[in-house]
Amino acid sequence: MKQYKAAIVGYGGMGRWHKTGICKTERVSITGVYDINPERMKQAQEDGITKAYSSYEDLIGDKEIDIVIVATPNNFHLELACRAMEAGKLVVCEKPVTMTSDELQELMDCAAKTGSKFTIHQNRRADPDYLEMRDAVEKGLLGDVFEIESRVTGSRGIPEGWRQYAVAGGGMMLDWGVHLIDQMVMMMSPKKVTDVYCELYHVNYKECDDGFKMIMHFEQGPSVTIEVGTSHFLSAPRWLVFGDRGALTIPTWDCNGRIVRAKEHEVTWEEEIIYTKAGPTKTMAPRAKDTIEEIELDGDLWKPDFDIFYRNLADFLDGTAELRVKPEEAMRVMKIMEAAFESDRTRSVIKCEI
Repeated sequence: MKQYKAAIVGYGGMGRWHKTGICKTERVSITGVYDINPERMKQAQEDGITKAYSSYEDLIGDKEIDIVIVATPNNFHLELACRAMEAGKLVVCEKPVTMTSDELQELMDCAAKTGSKFTIHQNRRADPDYLEMRDAVEKGLLGDVFEIESRVTGSRGIPEGWRQYAVAGGGMMLDWGVHLIDQMVMMMSPKKVTDVYCELYHVNYKECDDGFKMIMHFEQGPSVTIEVGTSHFLSAPRWLVFGDRGALTIPTWDCNGRIVRAKEHEVTWEEEIIYTKAGPTKTMAPRAKDTIEEIELDGDLWKPDFDIFYRNLADFLDGTAELRVKPEEAMRVMKIMEAAFESDRTRSVIKCEI
């Protein structure tokens, strides 16, 4: 089968990850790189990238290159992606694909005009913890799910560099929100989001959000809470999911979690009242042990498959598959994030149909 050649523009953390951690298939070979930083160009050559271009024009002008990977700060994505498509390349944009939905529409218009295609590296669709949670929900292990909580929290602040600056598309909504919203949109599709409420955190950074908490509802679907924090000294569980038959928790990315669920849907109330340090309660008393069961979730059963993205690119170029991540899907996520920004600005619930 044909091997396709790719080149990276922007060899920072994510650019390098494409070469060293993601692209493992023999169908795609990352052979070229361009970065304005000489040290990064040197690192790329040490990583086995054989062709170092002297300019971006040289990179997109190389007729041997089939795929251009745009891994620069976010504010450069639109221009660089359009120029690559005008040169006839298949473009891979790091997330978020653009700064705004208007920019994304420009990119989609450019693709239509040139006949070239682009996709977005929404790699966390393949995260094992997400797939494990989704599998349990879709198998009905929790009954009818009414609430999903997705959280990523830490205490080290925003990483140094462009992520701290609004002009470059910094902040946690565009860095992590784009992933977590995308996961939920793909899981709930084709259901639309009907409303969004969001509060952005500015705990230690005034220019960009260093975290946020948002709640969105899907039509005929669950309430979804998404929270990202960089000033949380106690980490929240990665996933909490509640259904009418049980609940699921996956504390960390190691995927070792558990399900607690009722053996029977019918609840038999006991007459006794439970006495706690907070006083007596009957409503919140624990279920009798013989009415519930626990299912341990074995994290070893779920392995990361980062390379699925590049295998899909090769299949797409062969003409045997659709792109795994489509621009229309990215547009939905972008518009949900814009609704979240508007909600924070107005301190109100944004009604929508996204």
